[in-house]
Amino acid sequence: GLFTKEIEEALLAGEIDLAVHSLKDLPVEITAGLKIAAVTQREDPRDILVSPKGDNLKSLPQKSKVGTSSLRRRAQLLRLRPDLCVMDLRGNLDTRVRKLNAGLYEAIVVAYAGVKRLGLKLAMSVIPLEEVLPQAAQGALGIQIRQGRTDIEEIVKILDDAPAHLCSDAERQVLSGLGGGCHAPIGVYAQIEGEKIIINAGVFSLDGKVVAKDKISGDKKNAGSLGLTLANNLLKSGAKEILDRIG
Repeated sequence: GLFTKEIEEALLAGEIDLAVHSLKDLPVEITAGLKIAAVTQREDPRDILVSPKGDNLKSLPQKSKVGTSSLRRRAQLLRLRPDLCVMDLRGNLDTRVRKLNAGLYEAIVVAYAGVKRLGLKLAMSVIPLEEVLPQAAQGALGIQIRQGRTDIEEIVKILDDAPAHLCSDAERQVLSGLGGGCHAPIGVYAQIEGEKIIINAGVFSLDGKVVAKDKISGDKKNAGSLGLTLANNLLKSGAKEILDRIG
């Protein structure tokens, strides 16, 4: 919210005509007077493990120190490797890599999309979606404009990628239905196959020991409502208790 608030205020004030957000960082409740006019073609949504030794998640030495700022990543890492020492890691991508190279961590976990966009060459291992679900809309950029600016909407519509837009909407509806923001330990990923959309989601306790996971599929035209239905199913199967304990 802190990253997006100032940009949104400039947009509402008419100081800028459009804003480009990393869509995973944009709150699910869109600020009144604004709208998402386009979602760009999605970059790889997966997370990666970066380690100077080239280790992957399974081969990391016991009790390795792994850095991440994400509760979602922390919970899923501990679910797979409860022996790991998951430590807080802040700063932009360059800063995080510097801290890794300084020996403060054995490995760090970051979004693959950011590394690809910056063209960084790192000793890394891509974490499969079956092991770690991404943040809602991870890898997609959202183009935000003021409501009623059909002229600007016409300009940016060439940037809109329909599958990415549908999938990100579905994923963000899961977050909305669960009442969780981008910092909650919730992973979700949607993909389109023909006319069908498939959504996988999970809610995790912070220690990774308690998990509520489910999936849903249906007509891609109903992407948003399917996301809400999946959220409701998760709440009934234990997600509410997990999120309540986290507070």
